[in-house]
Amino acid sequence: MTDPHATAERILRRFARETNLLIAGRPVRVSAEEEDTATALAVAGMARALGALLVESEGPDVLDIDVQGDDAALALGGTPWGSRGDAGGRLDFARAHMPVSTALARELADAGTVAGLRIGVSMTLEPKTANLALLLRDAGAEVAVYAHPDETDAAVADALRARGVAVDADATLAGPAEREAALGWLRRGFDVVVDDGSHLVRLAHEAAPEVVAGWIGVTEETTSGLTPLRAMETSGVLRTPVVAVNDAATKTGFDNRYGTGQSCVFAIADLIENVDATVRDLPVLVIGYGPVGVGVAAHLAALGAQVSVAEIDPLRALLAAHDGYQVGHAEDLAQGALVISCTGVAGTITRELLSLAAMVAVAGGVPGEIDLELDVLEPVAVAGSRVPHLDVDVERGTLVLDRGGCINVTAAEGNPIEIMDLSFATQLAAIRHLLETRPAVGVHALPAHAVAHVAATAAAARGLEVDEDPATASSPGDADWRSRRYRDSRA
Repeated sequence: MTDPHATAERILRRFARETNLLIAGRPVRVSAEEEDTATALAVAGMARALGALLVESEGPDVLDIDVQGDDAALALGGTPWGSRGDAGGRLDFARAHMPVSTALARELADAGTVAGLRIGVSMTLEPKTANLALLLRDAGAEVAVYAHPDETDAAVADALRARGVAVDADATLAGPAEREAALGWLRRGFDVVVDDGSHLVRLAHEAAPEVVAGWIGVTEETTSGLTPLRAMETSGVLRTPVVAVNDAATKTGFDNRYGTGQSCVFAIADLIENVDATVRDLPVLVIGYGPVGVGVAAHLAALGAQVSVAEIDPLRALLAAHDGYQVGHAEDLAQGALVISCTGVAGTITRELLSLAAMVAVAGGVPGEIDLELDVLEPVAVAGSRVPHLDVDVERGTLVLDRGGCINVTAAEGNPIEIMDLSFATQLAAIRHLLETRPAVGVHALPAHAVAHVAATAAAARGLEVDEDPATASSPGDADWRSRRYRDSRA
Protein backbone atom coordinates (compact mmCIF):
# COMPACT_ATOMS: atom_id res chain seq x y z
CA MET A 1 0.00 0.00 0.00
CA THR A 2 1.28 3.45 -0.91
CA ASP A 3 2.32 5.64 2.01
CA PRO A 4 -0.25 8.51 2.16
CA HIS A 5 2.39 10.93 3.47
CA ALA A 6 4.81 10.13 0.64
CA THR A 7 2.03 10.67 -1.88
CA ALA A 8 1.01 13.92 -0.21
CA GLU A 9 4.57 15.21 -0.40
CA ARG A 10 4.90 14.33 -4.08
CA ILE A 11 1.61 16.08 -4.90
CA LEU A 12 2.61 19.30 -3.14
CA ARG A 13 6.11 19.22 -4.61
CA ARG A 14 4.66 18.74 -8.10
CA PHE A 15 2.44 21.79 -7.67
CA ALA A 16 5.40 23.90 -6.55
CA ARG A 17 7.70 22.58 -9.27
CA GLU A 18 5.23 23.05 -12.12
CA THR A 19 3.96 26.49 -11.07
CA ASN A 20 6.79 28.01 -9.00
CA LEU A 21 4.06 29.25 -6.66
CA LEU A 22 4.06 29.40 -2.87
CA ILE A 23 2.15 27.06 -0.54
CA ALA A 24 2.39 29.20 2.61
CA GLY A 25 -0.51 31.64 2.81
CA ARG A 26 -2.36 29.97 -0.07
CA PRO A 27 -6.00 28.88 0.31
CA VAL A 28 -6.14 25.14 -0.42
CA ARG A 29 -9.15 22.87 -0.88
CA VAL A 30 -8.62 19.11 -0.77
CA SER A 31 -11.09 16.52 -2.03
CA ALA A 32 -11.05 12.77 -2.70
CA GLU A 33 -13.18 9.71 -3.12
CA GLU A 34 -13.65 7.57 -0.01
CA GLU A 35 -10.86 5.15 -0.90
CA ASP A 36 -8.38 8.05 -1.00
CA THR A 37 -9.44 9.64 2.26
CA ALA A 38 -6.19 8.78 4.08
CA THR A 39 -4.10 10.44 1.39
CA ALA A 40 -6.41 13.48 1.29
CA LEU A 41 -6.01 13.90 5.04
CA ALA A 42 -2.22 13.64 4.66
CA VAL A 43 -2.27 16.29 1.88
CA ALA A 44 -4.38 18.63 4.01
CA GLY A 45 -2.21 18.13 7.08
CA MET A 46 1.03 18.66 5.21
CA ALA A 47 -0.29 21.72 3.36
CA ARG A 48 -1.39 23.19 6.68
CA ALA A 49 2.03 22.47 8.22
CA LEU A 50 3.59 24.32 5.29
CA GLY A 51 1.43 27.38 6.01
CA ALA A 52 -1.56 26.89 3.71
CA LEU A 53 -5.06 27.98 4.70
CA LEU A 54 -7.53 25.09 4.33
CA VAL A 55 -10.84 26.23 2.81
CA GLU A 56 -14.04 24.63 1.56
CA SER A 57 -15.14 27.24 -0.98
CA GLU A 58 -13.98 28.33 -4.42
CA GLY A 59 -11.97 31.48 -4.98
CA PRO A 60 -9.60 33.15 -7.44
CA ASP A 61 -6.44 32.05 -5.59
CA VAL A 62 -7.63 28.68 -4.31
CA LEU A 63 -5.55 25.63 -5.11
CA ASP A 64 -7.90 22.68 -5.58
CA ILE A 65 -6.31 19.28 -5.00
CA ASP A 66 -8.48 16.34 -6.02
CA VAL A 67 -6.62 13.26 -4.80
CA GLN A 68 -6.80 10.37 -7.24
CA GLY A 69 -4.86 7.35 -6.02
CA ASP A 70 -1.14 8.05 -6.12
CA ASP A 71 -1.59 11.49 -7.73
CA ALA A 72 -4.04 14.37 -7.89
CA ALA A 73 -5.78 16.66 -10.34
CA LEU A 74 -4.85 20.28 -9.64
CA ALA A 75 -6.78 23.45 -10.38
CA LEU A 76 -5.97 27.11 -9.71
CA GLY A 77 -8.87 29.48 -9.18
CA GLY A 78 -11.25 26.92 -10.67
CA THR A 79 -9.15 26.40 -13.81
CA PRO A 80 -7.60 22.93 -14.28
CA TRP A 81 -3.83 23.18 -14.18
CA GLY A 82 -2.06 22.57 -17.45
CA SER A 83 1.31 24.18 -18.10
CA ARG A 84 3.03 27.56 -18.09
CA GLY A 85 4.21 26.86 -21.61
CA ASP A 86 7.48 28.12 -23.09
CA ALA A 87 9.80 30.74 -21.62
CA GLY A 88 7.52 33.56 -22.75
CA GLY A 89 4.60 31.84 -21.11
CA ARG A 90 6.57 31.49 -17.88
CA LEU A 91 7.32 35.23 -17.97
CA ASP A 92 3.64 36.05 -18.45
CA PHE A 93 2.54 33.62 -15.73
CA ALA A 94 5.00 35.17 -13.28
CA ARG A 95 3.82 38.71 -14.11
CA ALA A 96 0.22 37.69 -13.45
CA HIS A 97 1.25 36.70 -9.92
CA MET A 98 3.35 39.81 -9.21
CA PRO A 99 0.76 42.50 -8.39
CA VAL A 100 2.85 44.23 -5.72
CA SER A 101 5.88 44.81 -7.94
CA THR A 102 3.55 45.89 -10.74
CA ALA A 103 1.95 48.49 -8.45
CA LEU A 104 5.31 49.85 -7.22
CA ALA A 105 6.63 50.05 -10.79
CA ARG A 106 3.53 51.96 -11.83
CA GLU A 107 4.26 54.49 -9.09
CA LEU A 108 7.80 54.88 -10.43
CA ALA A 109 6.44 55.45 -13.91
CA ASP A 110 3.83 57.99 -12.75
CA ALA A 111 6.47 59.92 -10.81
CA GLY A 112 8.99 59.77 -13.66
CA THR A 113 11.61 58.67 -11.13
CA VAL A 114 13.60 56.36 -13.41
CA ALA A 115 12.83 57.97 -16.75
CA GLY A 116 15.94 58.03 -18.93
CA LEU A 117 18.20 56.46 -16.28
CA ARG A 118 20.43 53.45 -16.96
CA ILE A 119 19.74 50.60 -14.55
CA GLY A 120 21.75 47.39 -14.43
CA VAL A 121 20.13 44.28 -12.96
CA SER A 122 22.57 41.55 -11.87
CA MET A 123 20.59 38.61 -10.52
CA THR A 124 19.77 34.99 -11.18
CA LEU A 125 18.02 35.15 -14.55
CA GLU A 126 14.67 33.38 -14.45
CA PRO A 127 11.07 34.56 -15.00
CA LYS A 128 10.75 36.72 -11.86
CA THR A 129 13.96 38.66 -12.38
CA ALA A 130 13.13 39.03 -16.06
CA ASN A 131 9.90 40.71 -14.99
CA LEU A 132 11.77 43.06 -12.67
CA ALA A 133 13.81 44.18 -15.67
CA LEU A 134 10.67 44.57 -17.79
CA LEU A 135 8.90 46.57 -15.08
CA LEU A 136 11.85 48.96 -14.82
CA ARG A 137 11.98 49.24 -18.61
CA ASP A 138 8.26 49.97 -18.77
CA ALA A 139 8.69 52.62 -16.05
CA GLY A 140 11.05 54.50 -18.37
CA ALA A 141 14.53 53.18 -17.55
CA GLU A 142 17.14 51.85 -19.94
CA VAL A 143 17.82 48.36 -18.55
CA ALA A 144 20.57 45.79 -19.08
CA VAL A 145 20.69 42.40 -17.36
CA TYR A 146 23.60 40.18 -16.35
CA ALA A 147 23.66 36.79 -14.61
CA HIS A 148 26.39 34.27 -13.86
CA PRO A 149 26.40 31.35 -16.34
CA ASP A 150 25.34 28.90 -13.61
CA GLU A 151 22.40 31.16 -12.78
CA THR A 152 21.14 31.81 -16.30
CA ASP A 153 18.05 30.22 -17.80
CA ALA A 154 19.01 30.47 -21.47
CA ALA A 155 15.41 30.29 -22.69
CA VAL A 156 14.37 33.12 -20.37
CA ALA A 157 17.38 35.17 -21.51
CA ASP A 158 16.27 34.77 -25.13
CA ALA A 159 12.66 35.63 -24.26
CA LEU A 160 13.81 38.78 -22.47
CA ARG A 161 15.94 39.84 -25.42
CA ALA A 162 12.95 39.29 -27.69
CA ARG A 163 11.03 41.79 -25.54
CA GLY A 164 13.66 44.46 -26.04
CA VAL A 165 15.83 44.23 -22.92
CA ALA A 166 19.61 44.00 -23.28
CA VAL A 167 20.88 40.73 -21.75
CA ASP A 168 24.58 39.96 -21.33
CA ALA A 169 23.99 36.64 -19.55
CA ASP A 170 25.33 33.56 -21.33
CA ALA A 171 24.94 30.09 -19.82
CA THR A 172 27.76 28.70 -22.00
CA LEU A 173 30.56 30.87 -20.62
CA ALA A 174 33.32 29.46 -18.42
CA GLY A 175 36.65 30.51 -16.88
CA PRO A 176 38.10 33.90 -17.87
CA ALA A 177 35.25 34.52 -20.29
CA GLU A 178 32.86 34.81 -17.31
CA ARG A 179 34.92 37.62 -15.81
CA GLU A 180 35.21 39.44 -19.12
CA ALA A 181 31.46 39.24 -19.68
CA ALA A 182 30.81 40.68 -16.22
CA LEU A 183 33.28 43.49 -16.78
CA GLY A 184 31.78 44.18 -20.19
CA TRP A 185 28.36 44.53 -18.61
CA LEU A 186 29.70 46.91 -15.95
CA ARG A 187 31.34 49.05 -18.62
CA ARG A 188 27.99 49.69 -20.25
CA GLY A 189 27.79 52.41 -17.59
CA PHE A 190 24.87 52.60 -15.17
CA ASP A 191 23.23 55.12 -12.89
CA VAL A 192 21.88 52.41 -10.57
CA VAL A 193 22.99 48.81 -10.06
CA VAL A 194 20.64 46.19 -8.62
CA ASP A 195 22.87 43.41 -7.28
CA ASP A 196 22.43 40.01 -5.64
CA GLY A 197 25.40 38.88 -3.54
CA SER A 198 27.26 42.13 -4.37
CA HIS A 199 29.37 40.13 -6.84
CA LEU A 200 29.29 42.79 -9.56
CA VAL A 201 29.60 45.72 -7.15
CA ARG A 202 32.73 44.19 -5.66
CA LEU A 203 34.14 43.33 -9.08
CA ALA A 204 33.63 46.95 -10.16
CA HIS A 205 35.51 48.22 -7.11
CA GLU A 206 38.35 45.78 -7.80
CA ALA A 207 38.72 45.93 -11.56
CA ALA A 208 36.72 48.89 -12.93
CA PRO A 209 36.63 51.64 -10.29
CA GLU A 210 36.01 54.24 -12.98
CA VAL A 211 32.47 52.91 -13.51
CA VAL A 212 31.67 53.17 -9.79
CA ALA A 213 32.29 56.91 -9.92
CA GLY A 214 29.30 57.28 -12.24
CA TRP A 215 26.81 55.45 -10.05
CA ILE A 216 24.05 57.17 -8.12
CA GLY A 217 24.01 54.04 -6.00
CA VAL A 218 23.29 50.35 -5.52
CA THR A 219 20.47 48.26 -4.11
CA GLU A 220 21.62 44.93 -2.62
CA GLU A 221 19.32 41.93 -2.27
CA THR A 222 21.06 39.52 0.09
CA THR A 223 22.69 39.00 3.47
CA SER A 224 25.73 37.43 1.83
CA GLY A 225 26.05 40.53 -0.35
CA LEU A 226 25.69 43.07 2.45
CA THR A 227 28.29 41.46 4.71
CA PRO A 228 31.26 42.28 2.43
CA LEU A 229 29.81 45.69 1.54
CA ARG A 230 29.70 46.60 5.22
CA ALA A 231 33.27 45.36 5.59
CA MET A 232 34.24 47.57 2.64
CA GLU A 233 32.53 50.54 4.30
CA THR A 234 34.40 49.91 7.56
CA SER A 235 37.69 49.65 5.67
CA GLY A 236 37.02 52.84 3.76
CA VAL A 237 37.05 51.23 0.31
CA LEU A 238 33.33 51.45 -0.50
CA ARG A 239 32.77 54.19 -3.07
CA THR A 240 28.99 54.19 -3.56
CA PRO A 241 25.76 54.48 -1.59
CA VAL A 242 24.04 51.12 -0.98
CA VAL A 243 20.45 50.55 0.10
CA ALA A 244 20.20 47.32 2.12
CA VAL A 245 17.10 45.77 0.56
CA ASN A 246 17.79 42.49 2.35
CA ASP A 247 17.28 44.07 5.78
CA ALA A 248 13.74 45.24 5.05
CA ALA A 249 11.10 43.11 6.75
CA THR A 250 9.22 42.76 3.47
CA LYS A 251 12.28 40.98 2.09
CA THR A 252 13.96 38.98 4.85
CA GLY A 253 10.73 38.20 6.70
CA PHE A 254 9.32 36.43 3.64
CA ASP A 255 12.05 35.70 1.09
CA ASN A 256 14.33 33.81 3.46
CA ARG A 257 11.76 32.19 5.76
CA TYR A 258 9.11 31.12 3.26
CA GLY A 259 10.72 31.41 -0.16
CA THR A 260 14.13 29.88 0.45
CA GLY A 261 12.61 27.41 2.89
CA GLN A 262 10.16 25.99 0.38
CA SER A 263 12.34 26.15 -2.72
CA CYS A 264 15.47 24.66 -1.14
CA VAL A 265 13.73 21.86 0.76
CA PHE A 266 11.54 20.90 -2.20
CA ALA A 267 14.54 20.95 -4.55
CA ILE A 268 16.42 18.64 -2.18
CA ALA A 269 13.44 16.29 -1.92
CA ASP A 270 13.06 16.23 -5.71
CA LEU A 271 16.72 15.33 -6.18
CA ILE A 272 17.14 12.64 -3.56
CA GLU A 273 14.01 10.87 -4.77
CA ASN A 274 16.16 9.81 -7.73
CA VAL A 275 18.22 7.61 -5.39
CA ASP A 276 15.18 6.27 -3.51
CA ALA A 277 15.70 8.58 -0.54
CA THR A 278 12.99 10.64 1.10
CA VAL A 279 12.96 13.58 3.48
CA ARG A 280 10.40 11.91 5.73
CA ASP A 281 12.11 10.47 8.84
CA LEU A 282 15.52 11.50 7.44
CA PRO A 283 18.00 12.88 10.01
CA VAL A 284 18.85 16.39 8.82
CA LEU A 285 21.35 18.82 10.32
CA VAL A 286 20.69 22.48 9.55
CA ILE A 287 23.81 24.58 10.08
CA GLY A 288 22.89 28.19 10.81
CA TYR A 289 19.57 29.29 12.29
CA GLY A 290 19.28 32.71 10.75
CA PRO A 291 16.26 33.57 8.59
CA VAL A 292 17.24 30.99 5.94
CA GLY A 293 17.89 28.26 8.51
CA VAL A 294 14.58 28.98 10.24
CA GLY A 295 12.72 28.52 6.96
CA VAL A 296 14.63 25.43 5.87
CA ALA A 297 14.14 23.75 9.26
CA ALA A 298 10.41 24.55 9.32
CA HIS A 299 9.81 23.13 5.85
CA LEU A 300 11.86 20.02 6.62
CA ALA A 301 9.84 19.45 9.78
CA ALA A 302 6.58 19.91 7.85
CA LEU A 303 7.66 17.09 5.53
CA GLY A 304 8.48 14.84 8.48
CA ALA A 305 12.28 15.08 8.71
CA GLN A 306 14.15 14.65 12.01
CA VAL A 307 15.68 18.11 12.23
CA SER A 308 18.62 19.21 14.37
CA VAL A 309 20.46 22.53 14.38
CA ALA A 310 24.06 23.66 14.87
CA GLU A 311 24.81 27.31 15.61
CA ILE A 312 27.67 29.58 16.68
CA ASP A 313 25.29 32.23 18.05
CA PRO A 314 23.82 31.40 21.50
CA LEU A 315 20.71 33.50 20.83
CA ARG A 316 19.91 31.66 17.62
CA ALA A 317 20.67 28.34 19.31
CA LEU A 318 18.10 29.23 21.99
CA LEU A 319 15.55 30.12 19.31
CA ALA A 320 16.10 26.76 17.61
CA ALA A 321 15.67 24.91 20.89
CA HIS A 322 12.43 26.77 21.60
CA ASP A 323 11.20 25.85 18.13
CA GLY A 324 11.58 22.22 19.15
CA TYR A 325 14.83 21.20 17.44
CA GLN A 326 17.75 19.32 18.95
CA VAL A 327 20.70 21.72 19.16
CA GLY A 328 24.32 20.65 19.46
CA HIS A 329 27.76 20.50 17.89
CA ALA A 330 27.77 19.87 14.16
CA GLU A 331 30.25 17.01 14.47
CA ASP A 332 27.93 15.21 16.91
CA LEU A 333 24.82 15.61 14.76
CA ALA A 334 26.17 15.07 11.23
CA GLN A 335 26.76 11.32 11.37
CA GLY A 336 24.68 9.68 8.62
CA ALA A 337 22.60 12.85 8.15
CA LEU A 338 21.71 15.17 5.33
CA VAL A 339 23.72 18.28 6.26
CA ILE A 340 22.49 21.62 4.88
CA SER A 341 24.51 24.82 5.12
CA CYS A 342 22.26 27.85 5.70
CA THR A 343 24.97 30.34 6.64
CA GLY A 344 26.17 32.04 3.48
CA VAL A 345 29.70 31.60 4.84
CA ALA A 346 32.47 29.82 2.96
CA GLY A 347 33.80 26.66 4.59
CA THR A 348 30.70 25.98 6.69
CA ILE A 349 30.62 22.27 5.82
CA THR A 350 34.17 21.22 6.63
CA ARG A 351 35.94 18.15 5.29
CA GLU A 352 35.38 16.49 8.66
CA LEU A 353 31.63 17.03 8.32
CA LEU A 354 31.80 15.75 4.75
CA SER A 355 33.28 12.51 6.02
CA LEU A 356 30.45 12.12 8.56
CA ALA A 357 27.45 13.13 6.46
CA ALA A 358 25.44 10.90 4.15
CA MET A 359 24.43 13.87 1.97
CA VAL A 360 25.29 17.57 1.84
CA ALA A 361 23.56 20.57 0.29
CA VAL A 362 23.73 24.36 0.38
CA ALA A 363 20.85 26.76 0.96
CA GLY A 364 23.09 29.73 1.76
CA GLY A 365 24.38 31.20 -1.43
CA VAL A 366 28.14 31.83 -1.56
CA PRO A 367 30.77 29.79 -3.40
CA GLY A 368 32.63 27.32 -1.23
CA GLU A 369 30.14 26.80 1.60
CA ILE A 370 31.20 23.16 1.30
CA ASP A 371 34.98 22.73 1.66
CA LEU A 372 35.18 20.52 -1.39
CA GLU A 373 37.46 20.04 -4.37
CA LEU A 374 35.09 19.59 -7.29
CA ASP A 375 37.45 17.20 -9.07
CA VAL A 376 36.70 14.51 -6.44
CA LEU A 377 33.08 14.35 -7.57
CA GLU A 378 31.66 11.57 -9.69
CA PRO A 379 28.22 11.75 -11.36
CA VAL A 380 25.44 9.63 -9.92
CA ALA A 381 23.88 7.31 -12.48
CA VAL A 382 20.52 5.53 -12.20
CA ALA A 383 19.64 2.86 -14.76
CA GLY A 384 22.69 3.88 -16.73
CA SER A 385 21.73 7.56 -17.01
CA ARG A 386 23.29 10.44 -15.13
CA VAL A 387 21.07 12.20 -12.61
CA PRO A 388 21.45 15.98 -12.99
CA HIS A 389 22.69 17.83 -9.89
CA LEU A 390 23.70 14.67 -8.01
CA ASP A 391 27.34 13.65 -7.52
CA VAL A 392 29.28 11.44 -5.12
CA ASP A 393 32.43 12.56 -3.30
CA VAL A 394 34.54 9.54 -4.26
CA GLU A 395 36.95 10.08 -1.36
CA ARG A 396 34.22 9.93 1.28
CA GLY A 397 31.19 8.36 -0.39
CA THR A 398 29.07 11.41 0.47
CA LEU A 399 26.26 12.41 -1.86
CA VAL A 400 26.79 16.06 -2.89
CA LEU A 401 23.74 17.91 -4.18
CA ASP A 402 24.22 20.41 -6.98
CA ARG A 403 28.03 20.38 -6.63
CA GLY A 404 27.69 22.55 -3.54
CA GLY A 405 25.83 25.31 -5.35
CA CYS A 406 22.82 27.16 -3.93
CA ILE A 407 20.34 24.35 -4.37
CA ASN A 408 17.21 26.35 -5.20
CA VAL A 409 18.89 28.42 -7.89
CA THR A 410 20.86 26.05 -10.11
CA ALA A 411 18.82 22.89 -9.42
CA ALA A 412 15.39 24.55 -9.37
CA GLU A 413 13.65 27.78 -10.38
CA GLY A 414 14.46 29.86 -7.33
CA ASN A 415 12.07 31.24 -4.77
CA PRO A 416 8.32 31.16 -5.45
CA ILE A 417 6.78 33.94 -7.51
CA GLU A 418 4.74 35.56 -4.73
CA ILE A 419 7.81 35.77 -2.51
CA MET A 420 9.91 37.43 -5.19
CA ASP A 421 7.00 39.77 -5.89
CA LEU A 422 7.45 41.10 -2.35
CA SER A 423 11.25 41.18 -2.65
CA PHE A 424 11.21 43.00 -5.97
CA ALA A 425 8.57 45.44 -4.78
CA THR A 426 11.02 46.20 -1.98
CA GLN A 427 13.77 46.60 -4.58
CA LEU A 428 11.62 49.10 -6.48
CA ALA A 429 10.94 51.03 -3.27
CA ALA A 430 14.70 51.06 -2.60
CA ILE A 431 15.45 52.38 -6.09
CA ARG A 432 12.93 55.18 -5.56
CA HIS A 433 14.43 56.03 -2.15
CA LEU A 434 17.93 56.02 -3.62
CA LEU A 435 17.03 58.33 -6.48
CA GLU A 436 14.90 60.73 -4.44
CA THR A 437 17.27 61.12 -1.48
CA ARG A 438 20.75 60.58 -3.05
CA PRO A 439 22.32 59.32 0.22
CA ALA A 440 26.02 59.58 1.01
CA VAL A 441 28.48 56.76 0.41
CA GLY A 442 27.73 53.92 2.83
CA VAL A 443 25.25 51.15 3.53
CA HIS A 444 21.80 52.51 4.36
CA ALA A 445 18.56 50.95 5.62
CA LEU A 446 15.38 51.35 3.61
CA PRO A 447 13.25 53.73 5.73
CA ALA A 448 10.40 52.26 7.74
CA HIS A 449 7.77 54.27 5.87
CA ALA A 450 8.93 52.79 2.55
CA VAL A 451 8.80 49.25 3.95
CA ALA A 452 5.35 49.95 5.41
CA HIS A 453 4.15 51.14 1.99
CA VAL A 454 5.28 47.89 0.36
CA ALA A 455 3.54 45.89 3.07
CA ALA A 456 0.31 47.88 2.74
CA THR A 457 0.36 47.48 -1.04
CA ALA A 458 0.89 43.73 -0.67
CA ALA A 459 -1.88 43.34 1.91
CA ALA A 460 -4.30 45.22 -0.34
CA ALA A 461 -3.29 43.17 -3.40
CA ARG A 462 -3.97 39.96 -1.49
CA GLY A 463 -7.28 41.12 -0.12
CA LEU A 464 -6.22 41.19 3.52
CA GLU A 465 -8.27 43.38 5.84
CA VAL A 466 -6.42 45.05 8.71
CA ASP A 467 -7.78 46.95 11.67
CA GLU A 468 -7.25 50.65 12.22
CA ASP A 469 -4.54 51.45 14.73
CA PRO A 470 -6.25 53.08 17.74
CA ALA A 471 -3.15 55.19 18.32
CA THR A 472 -3.64 56.88 14.95
CA ALA A 473 -7.41 57.22 15.14
CA SER A 474 -7.08 60.62 16.75
CA SER A 475 -4.59 63.40 16.31
CA PRO A 476 -1.35 63.19 18.35
CA GLY A 477 -2.40 66.21 20.36
CA ASP A 478 -5.41 64.33 21.69
CA ALA A 479 -3.35 61.46 23.15
CA ASP A 480 -3.47 61.09 26.92
CA TRP A 481 0.08 60.15 27.88
CA ARG A 482 -0.50 60.10 31.66
CA SER A 483 -0.30 56.89 33.67
CA ARG A 484 -3.62 55.11 33.98
CA ARG A 485 -2.38 52.80 36.73
CA TYR A 486 -1.37 55.58 39.10
CA ARG A 487 -3.86 58.22 38.12
CA ASP A 488 -4.60 60.73 40.89
CA SER A 489 -8.23 60.19 41.81
CA ARG A 490 -8.48 63.86 42.81
CA ALA A 491 -7.69 64.99 39.28
